[in-house]
Amino acid sequence: MTTHPSSDLWIEDWLSAGRFRTYLDAAGGSRRRALRLYEWNAQLSAAFQHDLAHLEIGFRNACDRQLDAARHAEEGHWTEPRSILTLFPHSARRNRDQPKPRDRNHLPRLTLERARARAAEAGPPGLLPGKVVAELTFGFWTYLVSDLHEKTIWVPWLHSVFPEGTDRKKLNATLTSLRDFRNRVAHHENILANPEAKRPSLSPSSSSSRLNSTLTCRSKAKSWLFSRRGRRPARQSGVDRH
Repeated sequence: MTTHPSSDLWIEDWLSAGRFRTYLDAAGGSRRRALRLYEWNAQLSAAFQHDLAHLEIGFRNACDRQLDAARHAEEGHWTEPRSILTLFPHSARRNRDQPKPRDRNHLPRLTLERARARAAEAGPPGLLPGKVVAELTFGFWTYLVSDLHEKTIWVPWLHSVFPEGTDRKKLNATLTSLRDFRNRVAHHENILANPEAKRPSLSPSSSSSRLNSTLTCRSKAKSWLFSRRGRRPARQSGVDRH
């Protein structure tokens, strides 16, 4: 049975034995190096979070501006009930694995209804569209460029968010990858498990940076964003990060 100095017992209590084991294995059993590696992972995640936050805000605001043109004539914003039904109408389809027809737009309608409810609870009387938009997750926005919404959302509205000729399928793949990575960062997971080449980069050529740069935003906004990219912390030596 492995014993540890009493001064080190706080580590498993704080991080949990299972979480710390990942870093302990990568550090060759050295508890000191494992703790340094855990801290490096936290710093690296914080650097990525900076860029991902800018990406999420810029992307959702760009989508919001384009979707506003789809709002119902009697409503003030596309997140209001009639506009929601226009963008996400009842569309029942039967899949091979499901005997009953499935409404592919049920989830986005439900997501919007819940966002409206949360915004109403949090704010003063009078539902402000900005509050509803802020309640929608990154997953909701990435879902809008999926195959399911190519004809109803992408072609009439969201293609204008990106330069002419943008490949929706490649964009969808990039957004899906970034969403999954963002979720790992947001839940404080180990982002060092894969080889570095498979992780998003903090360079201007990275997936997140390319997506930010292709949004049809002002050039001054792009310059400001790239000048403030998250800074990667110094590497940790003596550990196996793969």
